[in-house]
Amino acid sequence: MTSLFKYYIIGIKMPHVHIKITDEGVTAKEKAQLIEGATKLLEDILNKNRKTTFVTIEEVSTDNWGISGEQVTKLRKKAKKKSKKKNK
Repeated sequence: MTSLFKYYIIGIKMPHVHIKITDEGVTAKEKAQLIEGATKLLEDILNKNRKTTFVTIEEVSTDNWGISGEQVTKLRKKAKKKSKKKNK
């Protein structure tokens, strides 16, 4: 029996942090920093054991992420057009 499975079976609470971000080029290094940072935060603030702390990162397509009723993909295109017009 793996040690993490043992923690689960005996009822030790294992915190799980789920981070959702848009899939816009976050690097493996940046993801590692997010995982370490979230783990450290739970360890420092809530005194959680880092060995039983889970962090997952979910990358969501900008087509599947909406703000104020619009897809982020469309909002990004609009912002890009405004920026080009402003720079002319």
